[in-house]
Parts: sequence; structure tokens; C-alpha cells
Amino acid sequence: MKRRNFIRQGTLGSATALLMPSFGFATTRTQAYGVQLYTFRDAMAHDALGTLEQIAALGITEIESARSAKGHYYGLSPQAMQKACGDLGMTLISGHVHLDDQFEQTMAEAAQAGQPYLICSSLPSQGQTVDNYKRVADAFNSAGEACKAMGLKFGYHNHEYEFENHQGTVLYDVLMDHTDAELVHMELDLGWVIVAGLDPLDYFKKYPGRFPLWHLKDMDLIKKESTEFGRGGLDIKEMLTHKETAGAQHIFIEQEEYTDNPLDSMAHNMKYLNNL
Repeated sequence: MKRRNFIRQGTLGSATALLMPSFGFATTRTQAYGVQLYTFRDAMAHDALGTLEQIAALGITEIESARSAKGHYYGLSPQAMQKACGDLGMTLISGHVHLDDQFEQTMAEAAQAGQPYLICSSLPSQGQTVDNYKRVADAFNSAGEACKAMGLKFGYHNHEYEFENHQGTVLYDVLMDHTDAELVHMELDLGWVIVAGLDPLDYFKKYPGRFPLWHLKDMDLIKKESTEFGRGGLDIKEMLTHKETAGAQHIFIEQEEYTDNPLDSMAHNMKYLNNL
């Protein structure tokens, strides 16, 4: 099941309550790039530590985890995940989680892991309406308050459906307009924005500084699925030119579909970025 369909089926709940040989590339860029570990979901489930070693060999320096059948850290404890990343010269920055009745435990784990961000990966399924998105915004503000009290930062990661219209209003804009920028830190998935027929640059200009985290994802606009950098419809060089306007501090590469396998695809993506 594709991740966008899988996570959309999750519920929000209360806001309060195959491994391949390693590749190495010299890195001279100043921008540190990270990876969303859902890209390596099968490998992480099979061998988390070995997969992290291979990811580090690609020149990746930041990690964003994703909820899995083995928990938020692929069977590792939060402390072990933090140590594993640190030993490999990487930093655990963020994690994709659900805002549910286990959120207090999720926050406690993130604090133990020493990661700054918790990112909600899915919206509730109550409906694509302005009123529902206002309720979600309230829930996000409350979650942001709870995270702030624990020294964490709460955020939200979009897909394409948030850019649907209801009563002449883009629903994603409802989230932006009704969340506190100090409490809700948006992670903009640039790939899903262009799949929705919109331009991320317009959002950078409309909401400057609101997107401290990115998912840098090229998209095949015919198949509406992710692809290797340079093979889809995202102007990656142009996006990076405007990262300061967006407020981007952490850029995570995520690829859900591959020409062959995730390690080869990520090697291609890193080489593409190095050649820009």
C-alpha cells in the first residue's frame, strides 16, 4: 500500500492526550541533506544498524525516522537510535508520528532520543472541509504547546489532498492561517505540492519562513509517484535557490518508488545534488 494512502487512513485522535553495497561521494556543499527513513523502510525493518551505515556512506548527515511495525525507531530504543546515528556522523533530527492517544509516550521517546522535531504524518479522516481543517489547526496548536513544554517542536507534513478546495478556500491555507507559527512548524513536501498542480514558490512567498523542514521529492507527474532527481517535474535547483525565503533549515530526501532499489536511487539523488 502506498504510504500516502496508508497514513491517510490513520486517525488523529485527541490533540492533548536487498541491502546493496555502500556508495561514497565526496561532499563539498554547505547544505546538509537528510533522508526520511521511509525511503529505506524494508531495509530498516530487516537491519536497522546496517542500513544506517549504508545511508551514512552516501554522505547523508541528518535523519528523519518514520513510524513502523517495530515502533518509531525500528526496534531500537530511542537512546540506541540516537547513538547509532551519532556514531555514524549523522544527527537524528525528526520523526514522523501519529497524533493519537499515545502521543505523550511519543513525546517522551523523542525527548529520550534527543531529536528536536516531531512531525504529524497524517490528517484525521473526518472530511475535507474548512471547519474540519480549523479543528485540526486547533489540535495542532495544542500539540505544539505540549511539545514545547518538553523542549520539542511539533510540525505537520503535507500530501496532495490538503491542497483541495472547499468553498473556494485551499484547505492547506486554512492550516497555515489558523496555526501558531511558534507552535506548529510546517514540513513542506515539495513533490506533493506540484502533484496538486501548485508551485511551492508561491507558498514560500505567501508564508515566508514557515517551512523549516522540507521533503525534497521529485515526482513523475504522469504516474503521480516519486522518482529520482531530475526525472520528474520538480525544479530542484530553483527550489534550493529560495530555501532562505522558505525558512528551510532541514532538507530531507524521500523517495517512495524506485527505478531499481532505494540505495541506488539515493546514490543518484546525492550525486545529482553534488553536481548542481
